[in-house]
Amino acid sequence: MYSPIRYAGVVAALFLFFVAPVSATQWCVAKNDSGDPALQKALDWACGPQGGVDCKPIQPGSSCYAPDTVKAHASYAMNSYFQKNKQAPGTCDFGGAATVVTDDPSTPGCTYPGP
Repeated sequence: MYSPIRYAGVVAALFLFFVAPVSATQWCVAKNDSGDPALQKALDWACGPQGGVDCKPIQPGSSCYAPDTVKAHASYAMNSYFQKNKQAPGTCDFGGAATVVTDDPSTPGCTYPGP
């Protein structure tokens, strides 16, 4: 039997499912196909005065130093910048060297900043 209240509830649920924004935790990491020169540039910028992120965790002997690769260190720095700027559009680009992911890139002993 037709019920206006039931129908309205179904319509509202469908609206929320298809239209409402989905909030997912996001991180910013280096693209797999980005070369070391582009990643080093992004790393230097993010850790420098322009980016202003705390890169102490990727220094030798710190919690996120390993693996000691440009890609890993750049990913940490890019994500720190992305989170520092509240995941604002355009803050995870770095000249096309970065991408947004929804899988936490943290590793045992190294926690990437999140929102």
